[in-house]
Amino acid sequence: MYNITFKFEQKGLEPITIEHVEADQSILEVALKNDIDLHHNCGGVCACSTCHVYIEKGDDLVEELSDREEDFIDRAVNPRLNSRLSCQCILNSGGSGNIEVTLPDQTQFLGE
Repeated sequence: MYNITFKFEQKGLEPITIEHVEADQSILEVALKNDIDLHHNCGGVCACSTCHVYIEKGDDLVEELSDREEDFIDRAVNPRLNSRLSCQCILNSGGSGNIEVTLPDQTQFLGE
């Protein structure tokens, strides 16, 4: 089981920790199941960069970055070395640990 802490760059939003998260689901799925608003224009199929997040801790607990994902991260707003697409961060089977994710300020998508 995993514990995932979601932090937010957007002002006024407090961190949210989700405990006892089962493996084999994406960070995006976990966020949506727990009413955390995380944009995902393509529906989570690695065809855009709107579900872009920063993995602050626990990057070894999710699937590795693919070439396709890396191509889309290059198109994200303010990509960093720890940037990932949350739809592609699948929690490793049989694993456990703590993951910290920061959601970039998503107010730039309000006009979409």
